[in-house]
Amino acid sequence: MEPNGLLRILLDVDRLAVAGALAARSMTTDQLVEATGRDRRTVLTVLGDLRAAALVSSEDAVYELDVHALRSAAAAAAEIEIPMDPAIGFGMSPDERVVLGRYFSGRILVEIPSHRAKRRVVLQRLALEFDIGRRYSEREVNEVLGAFNPDWSTLRRGLIDEHLLDREAAGGGNLYWRSGGRVTDLPPG
Repeated sequence: MEPNGLLRILLDVDRLAVAGALAARSMTTDQLVEATGRDRRTVLTVLGDLRAAALVSSEDAVYELDVHALRSAAAAAAEIEIPMDPAIGFGMSPDERVVLGRYFSGRILVEIPSHRAKRRVVLQRLALEFDIGRRYSEREVNEVLGAFNPDWSTLRRGLIDEHLLDREAAGGGNLYWRSGGRVTDLPPG
């Protein structure tokens, strides 16, 4: 199944409810009606859709989710490349946008570059998320960076190492502020 087809099928709440129930265990139609709270006709229609998509099989009136088919479709969906969100490249040079395009999918940083020059471009861009003159708690810094990549601690350390953020210990925690990098206004949103 192609990734868009999988999404189209599972974005329907009834199909998602039935598939979710079947992910827990194999069930009969009556068990699915009880588990999902849908009427029998809806459950049967959804089962037909899921069987046609080869996501559900049945034997002796017991339906089972084909986890292998679901995983294969999900893996194919994961391989779809999403271009970098144009807002990520705002305020960056054309050469820097090329570098950022390699590491960002949409607004998500999918990989932290190991090469220092490329990592510096990514960190330079992330530094733009912090307002000049404002002090941030460590939690706030982690939230800002975590929106781009789950490894916020590596990003935070990189920003400090590259002198883009600075910090000081303050009453049981650290305070952070922009200490370098370019100045530009990010577009709204």
